[in-house]
Amino acid sequence: MAICGKGGSGKSTVVALLAHGVRARGHRVLVVDSDESNPGLYRMLGFDKRPEPLLELVGGKKKVFPTFSGESEPREILLTREEIRVADLPGDYIVERDSIGLVCIGKILQSLEGCACPMGVLSREFLKRLRLQEDEVAIVDMEAGIEHFGRGVEASIDSVLIVTEPSFDSLELAEKINSLAAEVGVERVWTILNKIRSKEIASRLREELEERGISIIGSIGYEPEIFQSGLEGRPVRRDRVETDIGRILDQLL
Repeated sequence: MAICGKGGSGKSTVVALLAHGVRARGHRVLVVDSDESNPGLYRMLGFDKRPEPLLELVGGKKKVFPTFSGESEPREILLTREEIRVADLPGDYIVERDSIGLVCIGKILQSLEGCACPMGVLSREFLKRLRLQEDEVAIVDMEAGIEHFGRGVEASIDSVLIVTEPSFDSLELAEKINSLAAEVGVERVWTILNKIRSKEIASRLREELEERGISIIGSIGYEPEIFQSGLEGRPVRRDRVETDIGRILDQLL
């Protein structure tokens, strides 16, 4: 499932909440960090460090596909395989704890290093080859906005969840994402209302989204403790929104 939305809508927070909720229901979870600019998803999930980026595994930006490592024989590159399973990922490129694994596509780390296009290509090709076991779920934290649709990243996605906060820009972007997801053939598309402070706000958002033909799968209330966790770089606290997440997962799973 791909988690999409505008910057600041709470995508990464929702990814962390869903990952722990899915794990609590007996599934193994692979979180794919496909957002090249947000650095803190690993902390939200409770990991001490981010895994090495898959971009480095395939030779860096300039060599997104089969590369040589300097030896007389080419090393095996993960993305030359037709199928990739979670167990195939080298240890440096995945961090795991309590049935939750995290892989990172790549990050923009310095100025003038070029655009994020190779990371988008890598996300698309990795997800195209990823094969999950029956008890595994992959949750993909997409970059903010819609550029990933232009790169075809969602071509291998089963479900798109649009994180929508109470703002006009967020509503407009949700409408665009809903349309783009349909164009690439994703049939399961919903929005999650996030940062909801009152029933009145939730009702207004629901009306606006329904007018735009967007299905709503649930809402997550505004919880100061969650944002305090993000400010301090701590794992996301889940206890006060467990009910909200549970209702969403009832429909998703």
